[in-house]
Amino acid sequence: MNRIKAFIFDLDGVIVDTAKYHYLAWKDLANGLGFEFTEHDNERLKGVSRVRSLEILLEIGGIDMDEQTKEEIATRKNNQYVGLISKMTSQEILPGVTDFLQSAKDAGLKIVLGSASKNAPLILEKIEVGHFFDVIIDGNKVTRAKPDPEVFLKGAVAVNANPAECIVFEDALAGIEAAKNAGMIAVGVGNPKILVGADAVIRGFSGLTVQKLLKMV
Repeated sequence: MNRIKAFIFDLDGVIVDTAKYHYLAWKDLANGLGFEFTEHDNERLKGVSRVRSLEILLEIGGIDMDEQTKEEIATRKNNQYVGLISKMTSQEILPGVTDFLQSAKDAGLKIVLGSASKNAPLILEKIEVGHFFDVIIDGNKVTRAKPDPEVFLKGAVAVNANPAECIVFEDALAGIEAAKNAGMIAVGVGNPKILVGADAVIRGFSGLTVQKLLKMV
């Protein structure tokens, strides 16, 4: 226990499932551009920035456009996404997350959010878990996307922890890679066949305590 000072959590797919809202917004955008965007396609967008997500979407549709049009379209997509997440409630927190956050708080650990999302503060407010977090490092505070470790390293510095003293919880391969690139312990949340390279993989947080987690890593 004494070697771990901080838990760093990704947001989408770890604390709450906002991927469905991203998918709906991207799908509507693709339909407007005249092509189909599937849930399988959407897997490629997980854990990457909004700009890169748009580039992937346009690659799928075989569409070229200038930078100004890209910015306008990305803004339109984000406005629709914000409209959807503004209706979120605490009922959408993934199972076991609140109890695990409380367990970490009770253990005296620093709790950090490390997310590419620029809407992270709004989501935390809507699902009523913002009070658990000592620091929020989101897309407004970083310039490089995962698998670059910037978001996690900034989180560690903010709570005065060395990278080796941090455990990262991630549902995306790019996030696992970012955690390892930062020199941190990576815990995958989801399918172990997908989250290769993680130090441990959990299906979810139901029934998980800090003590149980530390025995896994």
